[in-house]
Amino acid sequence: MGEFRAMPPALAASESWPWPPIVRASAGWHLLAVAGGVLVPGATPWAIGAIVLNHAVITAAGLTPRSSLLGPNLTRLPEAAAARCEVAITIDDGPDPEVTPQVLDLLDAHGQRATFFCIAERVLAHPELAREIAARGHSIQNHTARHRHNFSFLGPRGFAAEISRAQQVLHETTGERPSCFRAPAGLRNPFLAPVLHRMGLSLVSWTRRGFDTRERSAATVLARLTRDLRAGDILLLHDGNAARTAAGRPVVLEVLPPLLARMHADGLRAVTLPEALAA
Repeated sequence: MGEFRAMPPALAASESWPWPPIVRASAGWHLLAVAGGVLVPGATPWAIGAIVLNHAVITAAGLTPRSSLLGPNLTRLPEAAAARCEVAITIDDGPDPEVTPQVLDLLDAHGQRATFFCIAERVLAHPELAREIAARGHSIQNHTARHRHNFSFLGPRGFAAEISRAQQVLHETTGERPSCFRAPAGLRNPFLAPVLHRMGLSLVSWTRRGFDTRERSAATVLARLTRDLRAGDILLLHDGNAARTAAGRPVVLEVLPPLLARMHADGLRAVTLPEALAA
């Protein structure tokens, strides 16, 4: 497997990051709590409790993948894309040399396009496969350099290092610079949004997911994805780390054919995220 080359942190954007209200309120809350604990006799336990409560709220927001409290978070396609009957199929954690080629064949057979949130380490291990994804008309977007399990605990420098490394690898491998980012498991903290802002990346989560990295029943995954399916939805599946059915087949390969057939029957068209967002 190749190694990452060092890449300096991205330069700051021309405009400063507009901190969301919850973060600004959190800073004020801390100041009030500290002031109360210092100035009001006997208030120290209350001040500590207030700070703990504040941290719990911020943590809960970061542990909720579809939350927009910590900054912009795309959970559905824009209204213009929905009006065109578009949906986005997003496929995470690849590329995988066994599963991804079969996913590509299924998408081609149904004339649909998907967005692959790729891990840069795996792109380095399978660069030709990454290029094939792009050559077939799909989009490759940023899913970090290594898919670290402690990603949501990183600070600004850690986020910048992981994300900028992935940007470099994906750009050099495919010739396209990603414009979208998805955090591992969708988990994050307040330091992520400013880093994405500086790099010109949009955070994307999903409308619905199938939990196909742990659910072995393709029927259950399909039901989760198609329940109330409508234009503008962003669906989440996995070609990397895919769960296996009882017969040993990757769940995503069992789910895609009926999912694509359902979309066709409903008059929906799967497009890449850049295509849906461009208009």
